[in-house]
Amino acid sequence: MPEEFDLQNYMTEGVERIVTDAIKATFKNPKESAFMLRFAAASRTASKKRRKAEDKGEHIPPFLIASITSSCNLHCAGCYSRCNHATVDSEPVKQLTDEEWLRVFDEAEGLGISFILLAGGEPMLRRGVIEAAGKKKKILFPIFTNGTFLDEQYLKLFARCRNLIPVMSIEGNREVTDERRGEGIYDMLINNMEELKKRGLIFGASVTVTTRNYKEVTSPEFLSSLSERGCKAVIYVEYVPVTEESRELAPGEREREYIQQEIQRLRETSPEMVYISFPGDEKSSGGCVAAGRGFFHINSHGGAEPCPFSPFSDINVRDRSLRDVMNSPLFKKLRDEGYLLEDHDGGCILFEKRELVEQLLKG
Repeated sequence: MPEEFDLQNYMTEGVERIVTDAIKATFKNPKESAFMLRFAAASRTASKKRRKAEDKGEHIPPFLIASITSSCNLHCAGCYSRCNHATVDSEPVKQLTDEEWLRVFDEAEGLGISFILLAGGEPMLRRGVIEAAGKKKKILFPIFTNGTFLDEQYLKLFARCRNLIPVMSIEGNREVTDERRGEGIYDMLINNMEELKKRGLIFGASVTVTTRNYKEVTSPEFLSSLSERGCKAVIYVEYVPVTEESRELAPGEREREYIQQEIQRLRETSPEMVYISFPGDEKSSGGCVAAGRGFFHINSHGGAEPCPFSPFSDINVRDRSLRDVMNSPLFKKLRDEGYLLEDHDGGCILFEKRELVEQLLKG
């Protein structure tokens, strides 16, 4: 990594770009654009907090990923969360309560964290947690959902709390989506989009990118169909192979370069939507930004993990502060000893080096 690379500047510029793009994307929706302008001001204040901490030698990431439940009603093909046993069919036990999640959100706001991605399992099974998130107006909460629990109560909540943004998972066309997620899911998602648009509520789409669909999901036809239905953000998540047999589905360097070029083009030519890729191009960010460099993951039981694809934890938010958690021994080893900056085949470096992470955890 070049010596002059400034991670805090890189992350701040990334946040500002997302917020600026979101303001452009909501320009024709008065309620949403008014909220986004207020959020932009809160985001700048949060960035100053993080910079102040950085100047004192403490790095605060602008993002968190919170998997608020281990339950899900679907069994999507190749789900990494089920393969990691983070999502199970049995009744959840010892998960963080609504009140404990609210405390995490309170601490995050105090530290200057601007975005908390709510995931699962299926996060909309935890209505109380999402209602708690709605109270934290200075934080934007994208909710990564399969879209099957969007009801009247949620629609009213999203209308009241504009900081809650449903991000529905879709794989491309009907055939591809239903093949992975189950019959009838595509039509349900389309109906959800039309209902959200009718009510003037913004939403996003999350797309798992594989070697089979990467061209389709970045195509003008697919993106126009989302835009016409009111979608304002597309988040591309590179498929991480959970078995050796599924490795062929993981994007390689050629596919990743194509995706990044398309995203750059889309940002310039189609500003009516926000485009984000994860994990994205780690070379441009000075290496992997997990383990607290740019974000970290909190599982449904409160364990702090480097990222969702690296489910290893040595500290829990249930009994330690968020500040303590960000400086856990595991996170510090990963950050300070250069493991996040090493060359690798692409995609998720921590998934690729999962045996090494496990050894670090054992000390």
